[in-house]
Amino acid sequence: MYKAAVIGDYDSIYGFAALGLDVWPTGDDPSETAHLFRRLCEDSYAVIYITEALAETLESEIARYRTAPLPAIIPIPGVSGNTGLGLRHVKRSVEQAVGSDIIFNDKNG
Repeated sequence: MYKAAVIGDYDSIYGFAALGLDVWPTGDDPSETAHLFRRLCEDSYAVIYITEALAETLESEIARYRTAPLPAIIPIPGVSGNTGLGLRHVKRSVEQAVGSDIIFNDKNG
């Protein structure tokens, strides 16, 4: 059975435990965080929510799994606010799926 995980700073992810998701708070060590992320990707997680701030630091690791069917890696805003990374990922996925920007197409620009 597949599971869902949330990874990021403690304050941003702790509430997800109440929803039944596995929460994995990260520390300040980038190599340890990258190792944790890889371990979650190789485990039976179908969805991994990751705070946008952490996703920006793990961009090369996330890119390894971008074309894999599982896990789906979803950036979410953290307590520090929305950086727009999640929206950029959605935009890129839509463009890959249909071949053009059909959702965020700005006719004024």
